[in-house]
Amino acid sequence: MLQAVVALDAWNRLDVLQHALWLGGPLAASILRQAGATTGTHLAAINLGLKSIPACRRRHRDRETRLMAVLSGLTAAAELGLKEHGRLTLARQSMERRLIGRRQTSKLPELIELVMSRPLVSAGMVAKAIDVTPQAARRILGELGLREMTGRGRFRAWGTI
Repeated sequence: MLQAVVALDAWNRLDVLQHALWLGGPLAASILRQAGATTGTHLAAINLGLKSIPACRRRHRDRETRLMAVLSGLTAAAELGLKEHGRLTLARQSMERRLIGRRQTSKLPELIELVMSRPLVSAGMVAKAIDVTPQAARRILGELGLREMTGRGRFRAWGTI
């Protein structure tokens, strides 16, 4: 953990790439993944946590203050990740409640897995993935209670909130 914090501080302090300071977060996240502190399937969203820390603390002259700010950012990122996980778990449970009383051949379980694996889904994407017509995909999406995200009549996309 400290290795990633020091690497992120060095990246920000040395201005390795002037126009790509944002790459420090993924660098630190990959160090955490390589050390086995996080799972191998995704990088931790360190930059989300760092947004909650004031810039004056992150860019302070004192190195100890900067390192403590980065550690606070890591803690904030972990808390945000746990909140997101809880939100997605609750959304899955809510969608799975709609499976009660459905036929065994229902395409709804496949749709739930698809929706949980992607941030947005379109009717065409659903139609291909679960092998139904686009019209049936729109009907099933309506039954699942997903939120329409685009606000359009055509080329619509749905997601969990």
